[in-house]
Amino acid sequence: MTSPFADEIAANLERAEQSIQAARQLASSSFYDFAASRAYYAAFYAATAVLLHEGLEFSKHSAVIASIHQRFVKTGKLDKEQGKALNWLFELRSVADYGGTAHVSRQEVEHAIEAAEKFLEAVKPLLH
Repeated sequence: MTSPFADEIAANLERAEQSIQAARQLASSSFYDFAASRAYYAAFYAATAVLLHEGLEFSKHSAVIASIHQRFVKTGKLDKEQGKALNWLFELRSVADYGGTAHVSRQEVEHAIEAAEKFLEAVKPLLH
């Protein structure tokens, strides 16, 4: 049976892939704050896709993250490292978007892009 959210799931996965590409481009132009934000959104879209696959929709980022931990990390469907990565990306995005004088470093953004890619790759098998 196909999910009633199949189109939305596909759209979120596409946004995740595009966000990683955008993060890479922004990072290569030294826009580290914006790149970090895109890296977080890549993981967020992937998380949203896997929750939609389970028939779950949330309007708050914190609810998406909490549900990923509850339904996938605690049950072993996702590695604990993926849960930690999602939390870290969310924190880094806060610095990137609302940090005032604090900024994301090149090293942090490189790690963020890698973490987002790994999160997306970890989520994909859960959609089949």
